[in-house]
Amino acid sequence: MSANCDIGLIGLAVMGENLVLNMESKGFTVAVYNRTSTVTDKFAEGRAKGKHIVPAHTLEGFVQSLKRPRKAQIMVKAGAPVDAVIDQLVPLLEPGDIIIDGGNSLWTDTQRREKALAEKGIRYFGVGVSGGEEGALKGPSIMPGGSKEGWEFLAPIYTKISAHVEGESCCRYMGPDGAGHYVKMVHNGIEYGDMQLICEAYSILKNLLGLSAAELATIFTDWNGGELNSYLIEITSRIFGRNDPETGKPMVDLIVDRAGQKGTGKWTVGHAVEMGVPLSTISSAVEARILSSLKEERVEASKHLSGPAHVPYTGDKQELINAVRDALYASKIVSYAQGFVQLGAAAKQYGWTLNFGDIATIWRGGCIIRAHFLNRIKQAYELNPSLKNLLLDPYFCNILEKTQQHWRTAVSAAVLNGIPVPAFGASLAYYDSYRAERLPANLLQAQRDFFGAHTYERTDKPVGQFFHTEWMH
Repeated sequence: MSANCDIGLIGLAVMGENLVLNMESKGFTVAVYNRTSTVTDKFAEGRAKGKHIVPAHTLEGFVQSLKRPRKAQIMVKAGAPVDAVIDQLVPLLEPGDIIIDGGNSLWTDTQRREKALAEKGIRYFGVGVSGGEEGALKGPSIMPGGSKEGWEFLAPIYTKISAHVEGESCCRYMGPDGAGHYVKMVHNGIEYGDMQLICEAYSILKNLLGLSAAELATIFTDWNGGELNSYLIEITSRIFGRNDPETGKPMVDLIVDRAGQKGTGKWTVGHAVEMGVPLSTISSAVEARILSSLKEERVEASKHLSGPAHVPYTGDKQELINAVRDALYASKIVSYAQGFVQLGAAAKQYGWTLNFGDIATIWRGGCIIRAHFLNRIKQAYELNPSLKNLLLDPYFCNILEKTQQHWRTAVSAAVLNGIPVPAFGASLAYYDSYRAERLPANLLQAQRDFFGAHTYERTDKPVGQFFHTEWMH
């Protein structure tokens, strides 16, 4: 087999197939391999037929078809399956060759693999790919992490197959070892927050105003034409507009309220806690999914636990719709702000130099959280690359100033009517805590000193001096 393939891909599930077709459509010749040969054959005889795609039935044949330095991308389930493929590939490769993991791998696994393979002279990349099936085919957002030297061989491919916004590729080099997969993980955490916030906006409008799915479709379409313009708002408006062909009822009303998750949200929250980074919006979104999964338990609890009596809303309907929109926008800003703070903390921990402007740039297209306001985030970090928190950027500071009364109105209305809005509430609490010159943690420190002699600092003494009181005397 002649070595004429620019890159190879292992794992022909939908994402893998679509990435291969994307690469081929951009002028690259691609080798493909799947552990189950029938899957390879079906692809070769179907979607790949007549294209510059070279099927291989053995890993040896797959590797032999690749140009040097060989570039082999793995698209299999995260965890042990990735290690298994690497173990099979390594004996067939030479120093300087590149292995790419394009799945949602835990960043610490990527760091471990990169270190182990570097000792063998193999370059390893952890590449975050966002955009789902459509993004993989038409242009995803791509977050590569690995050696800077290896990146020069991958850049011509990945920058070409990525989404493009205003002539810019939605693919930038993130940094060494696990940086790419870490950025993708935080992207997914923000995605959790975004989705939960949209769900809470829907819940207030449906349960308090009694709006129909058709009315909600109109509202979300309208919102998508303004500052909330984003992929998730757009698809939400389409979801509300779809009726079930079997019953004629709105599709959304027939779906069981039990959310699934694959784990990246939990990883994001877990590491934020480990680093001491507040991540309240994303944390509440992860918890909301977990709580939703207790469907049978909730049904039983609903028979025993009471809430406020349902009273028809008598206020100005449009005013509340506007309040919910502003609450959604303000909470969304908080969610992104928390995500970028986490990225900064991780960069410090691992010695990465993450470029926040680049990250905002590549999230503008192809990915699930793509949104118009990412341009504003990009501008914020261009204006001040050492910005501690997005909330302190003049543009976002002004937005929060303008929206906060509506934000409070929406949260208050929900709470008074027993409508759960954990992410709205957590976002507002973060904003109020972050802007507070003084929090009640002074009492907390007194309590800790009382039962554990943990000491405290005093407001009338220099910072860094610690004191203890014998509280029982």
